[in-house]
Amino acid sequence: MSKEVSEYDTNRSEEMINFGIGRPSSNLLPLDLLQQASEAFFRSAEPQDISYGRREGDERFTESLAAFLEENYGQRIQPDSLFLSGGISQALDFICTQLSRPGDNIIVEEPCYFLAYQIFKDHGLNIISVPMDQDGMDVDALEAILSRVKPTLVYTIPSYQNPTGRSMSAERRKRLIALSQAHGFLIVADEVYQLLSYHGTPPPAFGTMLDSDTVLSVGSFSKILAPGLRLGWIQTSNKLVRQLSKAGLVNSGGSINQFTSMIVNQALVSGLAQQHLVKLYTVYRERVATMDAALREHLSDHVSWVKPDGGYFFWLKLIKDVDMTALLERASALGVGFHSGALFSNSGGMQNHIRLSFVYYEQESISTGIKRLKSAFDF
Repeated sequence: MSKEVSEYDTNRSEEMINFGIGRPSSNLLPLDLLQQASEAFFRSAEPQDISYGRREGDERFTESLAAFLEENYGQRIQPDSLFLSGGISQALDFICTQLSRPGDNIIVEEPCYFLAYQIFKDHGLNIISVPMDQDGMDVDALEAILSRVKPTLVYTIPSYQNPTGRSMSAERRKRLIALSQAHGFLIVADEVYQLLSYHGTPPPAFGTMLDSDTVLSVGSFSKILAPGLRLGWIQTSNKLVRQLSKAGLVNSGGSINQFTSMIVNQALVSGLAQQHLVKLYTVYRERVATMDAALREHLSDHVSWVKPDGGYFFWLKLIKDVDMTALLERASALGVGFHSGALFSNSGGMQNHIRLSFVYYEQESISTGIKRLKSAFDF
């Protein structure tokens, strides 16, 4: 039986170093920041602030979020392009509910974020994979698929992709938008890692390219503030914002996460959220360097990789064929966990790959975990 550990499993053992965990470490979850933001909110709050709220999200929140994104994207962001969500997963589910029907086609990258597959399957979508290379989604291959398949949605993680860490080039982003207009599909760009760049700057976010009426960029505070907030956004054209605002969910219940958005609004306007983001840059840059150095010292005879410039993950390619089930079992027995590449494939591929997350553990644990992984290879 496979010993692959869960994306969110932190309770197996204190000794287990689980590189499958794709979320911030506990010491990076900003309780003090959120306490300050909460106190600031309650000092000036009105009863209406904890009512249902505007369907798109409170105007103060969308304005402060627009300013935050503008500062980090370096381009003008219109507040009316933003629609509040309950994070990436809820946004994907909501988009599928409102803009697709069972039996529709959705094209995804191969490999792809493995937990998105279940969301798409829940909606009865037919998942079709398109390959990637070092510049992200292979748009030539996509164009060939489009000659015989009509998709409703194309899902991409364009910057520091999960699991590969690759980024789609600026030229390909423009081509993808042109194809969406020519073939009548919507682009769902999961831009959760867009702000987590440690060396250089990624190409412009899809959230800055909305003129086509075919782009929905989804973002989240889970990776840049705290996952438990369950707060994010959909950034899209005015036309699609109006369409999403007519959904029964928000027509009945109002803003998807009104109260939390009021707290985060204070974190944004005070500059606390930006300060925390800068802290993450420093910490994650150090953890990337530590994992890269440990891999070079201990595993360069077994795997190849490209050091990521952002995001959360290293994507390792095995140099020789290895029984992945046996490797997972040996690694688990040695106190280290990871995700096998096959988990991220829609077609049974990626058998010779491994995904490691560098964000959950501090530098000493990262080094220890890579040493244990080397022992699992050296059987």
